[in-house]
Amino acid sequence: MTAVSDHARPPLLVALPAGPEPLSFEGGGPGTLLRTLLRDGPSARTELVARTRLSPAAVSRHTAELIGLGLLRELPPRVGPPRAGRPQVPMDIDPGHHLACGVHIALDHMTFAMVDLRGQVTAQRRLPHPGGPRQVLEEIGRHLPGFLSRHAVGRSVLGLGVVTGGWVDAEQGTVIEHAPLGWRDVPVRRVLSAATRLPVHVDGHARALAHAELLFGAGAGHWDLVQLFVGNVVDAAIAVGGSVLRGRRSGAGDVAHLPLGHIGQACGCGRAGCLQSAVSERAVAERAFEAGTIPTPHFALLVDRARQGHREALRVLRERLRTVGRAAALLLDVVNPELLVVVEHTALTFPELLPDLYEEVAAHSHLCVDPEQAVRPSSFGPHVLAVAAGSVVLYAVYRRPVTPPPHS
Repeated sequence: MTAVSDHARPPLLVALPAGPEPLSFEGGGPGTLLRTLLRDGPSARTELVARTRLSPAAVSRHTAELIGLGLLRELPPRVGPPRAGRPQVPMDIDPGHHLACGVHIALDHMTFAMVDLRGQVTAQRRLPHPGGPRQVLEEIGRHLPGFLSRHAVGRSVLGLGVVTGGWVDAEQGTVIEHAPLGWRDVPVRRVLSAATRLPVHVDGHARALAHAELLFGAGAGHWDLVQLFVGNVVDAAIAVGGSVLRGRRSGAGDVAHLPLGHIGQACGCGRAGCLQSAVSERAVAERAFEAGTIPTPHFALLVDRARQGHREALRVLRERLRTVGRAAALLLDVVNPELLVVVEHTALTFPELLPDLYEEVAAHSHLCVDPEQAVRPSSFGPHVLAVAAGSVVLYAVYRRPVTPPPHS
């Protein structure tokens, strides 16, 4: 990617309605066309008529609208033997005009990202943050203009996505509870909408990644999917029929306190043996520090030691991955999805340890007959947090594109 000067002309803004919508093939012809082209690749109008079951007139009308919005483009006519009628002109997603901006808020840092219409990360930057909700939101507002001026010049910004772990009410744009951060009832959308004057979309990172997998990743073409996120917080998202379940106040997917840990491991919820107390990065690093495996209780240090071949560090990470496998087996049996996607550092960094994950799934699931096909690591590798942040905005675009206001 090429950085540009902070003094370059600012990005254009496109207003989209903030707020969640179910990711399904409901909601109108334009969104159906966009998602079909994203899934199937370049297609002529006649092919789109057959695949979407829209009328030829509707396909022509919607493609013209989407071209006008800079969301679609016409490709050169296909080369082939002469045929009667008009030449076949393929339509395709146009990634060159628009970007989604996103911020992922982790325990001690935040990731700024720009993501194009294909889910490709064009820029990202990681910064430490002070932890308190007011200070973190102020930092986002302070850093965002410079980030946009460097990385979105000449393109329109579709909105700002903000994602984090814990209990996030997407409809209200509020972080209800993020226990490791100590956040409660933080009105993220209200604060950042006023500070940035962008449409702000807020969601939990597991749901955001479920949408991203359905749009851009291993879940493309699937209807039923479970996304399991294991970091400093542990949560999940469940998609059925192409729609991600939210539950009352977006509370669906809370798996952090399933009794899958060790009986003696205390959890911040007041009980013992919770999944989060067994596998969260902070808890694993603290136990490794107490055992003398690492000199300070930092998960990144544990991973570095494992990369260097430290046997005890590798054992700790393998044990964590096996516990994640037991959680995956339980979710596979409860939901029975086509696919379960795991975001977990060991699975992404040490693919040679994935057999440990598959062995635990095979040993504990009654329904899963082929763990290597049913369970996969995230499609987005080291960009997973950046994609999560941007996909909150892109999901709204693919769900229901709308006519933007004129650019000034």
